[in-house]
Amino acid sequence: MKRLIVLAAAIGLVATGCAGRGAHVIAATPTGPSGGPSGTTNPSVVASATATATSSPVPSTTFEVWFTRSDHLFPIPWTVPRTLAVGHAALEALLGGPPSGDVANGLGTQVPPGTRLLGLSISGDVATVNLSGAFLSGGSAVSEYTRLGQVVCTISQFPTVKGVSIQLDGRPIEPFDIQGAALHRPWQRSDFDTLLPAIVVESPLVGTTVHSPVEISGTADVFEATVSLRILDAGGNEIASGFATATCGTGCRGTFHATLAYHVDHDEAGTVEAFEASAENGQPINVVDVPVTLRS
Repeated sequence: MKRLIVLAAAIGLVATGCAGRGAHVIAATPTGPSGGPSGTTNPSVVASATATATSSPVPSTTFEVWFTRSDHLFPIPWTVPRTLAVGHAALEALLGGPPSGDVANGLGTQVPPGTRLLGLSISGDVATVNLSGAFLSGGSAVSEYTRLGQVVCTISQFPTVKGVSIQLDGRPIEPFDIQGAALHRPWQRSDFDTLLPAIVVESPLVGTTVHSPVEISGTADVFEATVSLRILDAGGNEIASGFATATCGTGCRGTFHATLAYHVDHDEAGTVEAFEASAENGQPINVVDVPVTLRS
């Protein structure tokens, strides 16, 4: 099996060439298996594997699937009928790729088509993912490292998984860092921080119904570790604002958590927004919008 080349410089060039620091990301909205309602203008669309609607709700499970957008790793919520094999379902969703209709909206993947999940096991806090050999067929070193990150981020979202071992046709890949050096341990999500956007909002999930106060959490690498937050009503009016301080910032990624209280007279569509205030002029940059339903 070929050893990937040193990636630090290549990844740095990719990060520099990504969407500008002022990029405004509208997170995906839940849709059916076809990939989105007719006429949707959102730049990315959440895939949903929910069963056809019936007279009674179908119990479901929602998790993250990590695809790519603007050369970054990018998580979207994905819903399936309730299952105990949630890790297996998440990986199968990843390997299936984003719905074709979403590709035009900027959602992509570096996982080669035809890659199959041969097995998944968890021992202690390490998940072992066995993939078919097609997984590392073709593509640049950056592409290969990105697809490894897609797998690691997708399966490590679950609390029982702290490390990830990846196999090809049952043969282990020796984990390595972004510079190509052996890690001598399983991969962790933090090994792929360079490929993440400046702000990742992990809660609330897109399309969920929220109550006041709203808990907002995720990870960020922003100036002075300050993540600005606000809630907008259906008319785009600001109805709550605040900030969170990440556990690390300005060159390192940390976690953040905050609650915002709001008031609306009736249930309505709204947006939870996270962004970084520009150190140059205070204007919002790296904006992430999460469409939700605001419960009165």
